[in-house]
Amino acid sequence: MARPLIITDCDEVILHMVAPFRGWLAEQHDIAFTMDSNDFSRSMRHNATGQMLDHPEIWQLLGQFFDTEMGRQHPIAGAIESLTALGEHADVVCLTNLEHHRNEARRQQLAGHNLPLRVFTNQGPKGPAIRAILDEYQPSRAVFIDDIAQHHGSAADITPHVARLHLCGEPEMAPHIPCAFTQGHAHARIDDWAGALPWLMAQIHGDNDD
Repeated sequence: MARPLIITDCDEVILHMVAPFRGWLAEQHDIAFTMDSNDFSRSMRHNATGQMLDHPEIWQLLGQFFDTEMGRQHPIAGAIESLTALGEHADVVCLTNLEHHRNEARRQQLAGHNLPLRVFTNQGPKGPAIRAILDEYQPSRAVFIDDIAQHHGSAADITPHVARLHLCGEPEMAPHIPCAFTQGHAHARIDDWAGALPWLMAQIHGDNDD
C-alpha cells in the first residue's frame, strides 16, 4: 500500500547554509556577507576594496563551498528530529538544487546527521523534479517543503495537488525572502520545526481534509 511522501529541500530547511558560508567567506577570502535584502547576488563585497562580487565569482565560490566546506553546515533546530518522526509515517526524500555530481556528498552529509535520506539533485525550478518523484513513488499523499518561493510556484503549476509548506529556518534570511504563502503558491508559511511538525503530520494523515 502506498505511503505518504515528504519531499524536502535541504539548505535553510534541514541545514544552515548562509551562516557557515558567511564564516568561510570571511575566514578564507576576506569577503563580507550581509543579507539585508532578498537579493542574494548583492550581499557579498570584498573587504579590501568594497567591490561587490559579480555573478560568476559568486557561483564559483558557492561551488567551492559545496565541494569542500559542507562539513561546516549544521542542522536547523528541530529539523532532524522532526523529519525522523515524519519518517515513521511517510517516505521522506530530499530534493536539493545542487549539481548532480554533488548528490552523493549531500547524501553522506545528511546521513552524518543521522538522517539517511534518498537525495534527488536538480537545477532550476523544482516542479518537474517533483512530478518525476511522484511518478516513481505514487504516494497516497505528498507534501513539498522549501525555503524559496519560486519553487513553490513551480510546484503549484505542475503538481497542484501536493501540499506545500514554505519554511525558512535561517532567521537571517527569513524576513527578506518573498513569501510563497502570501503569493498564493504555498498552503502555509512556518519558519520553525516546532510549528511545522504538527502541520506536516496533519497533511500526511489527512486531518486537514474538508
